[in-house]
Amino acid sequence: MQGDQLCVFPLNGRQRRTRLCWAREYVSWTRQQWASVLFTDESRFILESFSGRLLIWKEQRTRYHQSNTLEKHSYRGGGIMVWAGISLGGYTDLHVFHGGILTGVRYRDEILDPYVRPYASAIDNDFILMDDNARPHQAVVVKDYLEGHGLERME
Repeated sequence: MQGDQLCVFPLNGRQRRTRLCWAREYVSWTRQQWASVLFTDESRFILESFSGRLLIWKEQRTRYHQSNTLEKHSYRGGGIMVWAGISLGGYTDLHVFHGGILTGVRYRDEILDPYVRPYASAIDNDFILMDDNARPHQAVVVKDYLEGHGLERME
């Protein structure tokens, strides 16, 4: 992505060690083993940043091109949060969260029950859920739901 702006957050020593241990643990997994894993994530898209700055993607040396100039409105732009999952064998539908913040209860009711559990049933008993350990994913209500439905989570 040469020339594009990319936001990168450096990892601290503990995070680097944790990721290296994870990679070493799974380096020898076969394609068949990875086929049982559903990778999931949610993203928030905000029309206007909270800092009041306008962030755009642009090619190198195009800073002042008219196509990169956007009118800034005085109102807050709002945003949207979406969730989806992918695996070697397919993908889930895109889920749009309507209003409010993501909580453990919403994650269970809007994601795990309508999307993850049916997807897991289609995979078989080897199904593994991979999420990013966000706070709502670690809620007791989520852990109880996964355990109660026999759904394994990859650490």
